[in-house]
Amino acid sequence: MKTMRLLQLRRGRTMAAEDDDMSKRIILITGANKGIGFESARQLAREGHTVLVAARDGAKAEAAVAQLAREGLGAEAVALDVTDAASIARAAEQVGARHGKLDTLINNAGVALEPWGTTTSQTTLEQWRGTFEANVFGLVAVTQAFLPLIRKSEAGRIVNVSSILGSLTLHADPSSPIYAMKSVAYDSSKAAVNQYTIHLAHELRDTPVKVNSAHPGWVKTDLGGEQAPMEVEDGAKTSVWLATLPADGPTGGFFHMRDRLPW
Repeated sequence: MKTMRLLQLRRGRTMAAEDDDMSKRIILITGANKGIGFESARQLAREGHTVLVAARDGAKAEAAVAQLAREGLGAEAVALDVTDAASIARAAEQVGARHGKLDTLINNAGVALEPWGTTTSQTTLEQWRGTFEANVFGLVAVTQAFLPLIRKSEAGRIVNVSSILGSLTLHADPSSPIYAMKSVAYDSSKAAVNQYTIHLAHELRDTPVKVNSAHPGWVKTDLGGEQAPMEVEDGAKTSVWLATLPADGPTGGFFHMRDRLPW
């Protein structure tokens, strides 16, 4: 009985520590000055986390933090251009010096450079390169720079904001809702993000770090347009969930609103 009681106490302490880990996390979000990234910052700040609002333009990051402050929410601004190696290095150094670790990285920043209706053969190499520079190479560069800090977390989480348009399965299926929605550079960049998610999750499978891809949905943002059916509040929910997954949560998956999507 004494041994069982001791185990129960230890288990209780472990669960309490995990709960505390999830209740007060240090979370960095790229491209967080507007849209889904800003709404993710708002929702996570409401949950009591230390949110680092990262944006290419430091002034815009500061403005986003000021807006959150007007809503009674605390956050910190970080200047971080995902296409600039020096900017990424400075941001990682800043976060390391101030916090010593990073619990969650949400790779939210991204671009769509093809005008709607651009065909595959019309997509220029400039559009291909610009899209991959931000959506893939920038995401990988940021993750590599912050991974040493994430490894210092007791429950590290990496959320790669992808898109259902990166699903090869659905793009190849004539009956799927996205079959006719072809933007080859953007779609390919998100497929690459999904592949990176699978590979990094495999590498980190024996660690506390979980890596997942998130499809926010078709959301009313600068990218999604006013015709999108989802409000930005709902568009942030998948990233927020994956950012705070418990110890028994998934890794190496592709999700929308907690539903698993096909690769």
